[in-house]
Amino acid sequence: MNIEKTIKNLEKNGFKPYFVETKEEVLPLVKSLINKGESVSNGGSESLKETGIFDLIKNGDYNFIDRSGLEGEELRQAYIKAFGCDTYFCSSNAVTENGELYNVDGNSNRVACIVYGPKQVIMVVGINKLVKNIDDAVKRVKCIAAPKNTNRLEIDTPCRVSGECISLKNQSSELCSGCGGDTRICCNYVVSAKQRHKDRIKIIIVNESLGY
Repeated sequence: MNIEKTIKNLEKNGFKPYFVETKEEVLPLVKSLINKGESVSNGGSESLKETGIFDLIKNGDYNFIDRSGLEGEELRQAYIKAFGCDTYFCSSNAVTENGELYNVDGNSNRVACIVYGPKQVIMVVGINKLVKNIDDAVKRVKCIAAPKNTNRLEIDTPCRVSGECISLKNQSSELCSGCGGDTRICCNYVVSAKQRHKDRIKIIIVNESLGY
């Protein structure tokens, strides 16, 4: 992928991109982007764990909105609080060379916060998630992100067994095509393109593979 072109197009679309060579450089950069006492929350992300961000926001001098272990109404309230937090951390399923973000969720609290709500969103994205276009982003989720996440979460889906979305066996597989079971994790599909709130979404691109 052309990283320079990706960064240029992200800026053109109203995102604020950063580029670092190693995952060790992520934490100091993040610390410069948030203030002590801020309310912070996060979406599920292996990239946040691998870069130490999850430990930082959980144990640092921040008002961490933690959803871990919650269920029912308590979990819903945590999601609502996260929607109004100062900084929301997550990754992206894919970032295109055209400067677009592609994200697919099951519960969809993450994509909701990406689209609107938190004052700022900080995404940590490994170079493995950079793709040429939206078509490649769709394939990436169906063949990599979704199967690996269902395995991580121990969710019983066809893609967990086969390693790819069942829709790919169809001749005319489309963006939202997939399994029809209640355990399906690909429920809401969001393409973030031109941003009205310039620099609200900050994307830290790391020149290493991170997450799924």
